[in-house]
Amino acid sequence: MAIWQRPFTLDVFNQTSKNTLVEHLGIKYVAFDDSSLSATMPVDCRTHQPLGMLHGGASVVLAETLGSLAANFAVTTDYYCVGLDINANHIRAVRSGVVTGKATPLHLGATTQVWQIEIRDERQRLVCTSRLTMAVLKHKKQ
Repeated sequence: MAIWQRPFTLDVFNQTSKNTLVEHLGIKYVAFDDSSLSATMPVDCRTHQPLGMLHGGASVVLAETLGSLAANFAVTTDYYCVGLDINANHIRAVRSGVVTGKATPLHLGATTQVWQIEIRDERQRLVCTSRLTMAVLKHKKQ
């Protein structure tokens, strides 16, 4: 059963990234199914730390980007979601190529959502695992 509460396309998602950190880092939404959203991010000079490896902060940006957008499409248009907490465990170093993040919900409640985001390298090895907690808020009537 699909978790999405409103229609979308990957093109629409990628258009939301224009002129943002997401675009600057080269993050692209690439796939979704009934209960997950995936995006890629290049590992290059934009996402490296000084030692030439993927910066942990860039991994967290990818994780929060995926979880936040997914959360906002898992609620009706009467609601919106904002981040409360994120954590990340960095498992493996990556020096070049592309990483892919996949966000899946662990909990979709009336007031909070919890998302698990796994980031993998091109050989499907786990690079980072992250958990994002989102608050679900009702839009105020104008």
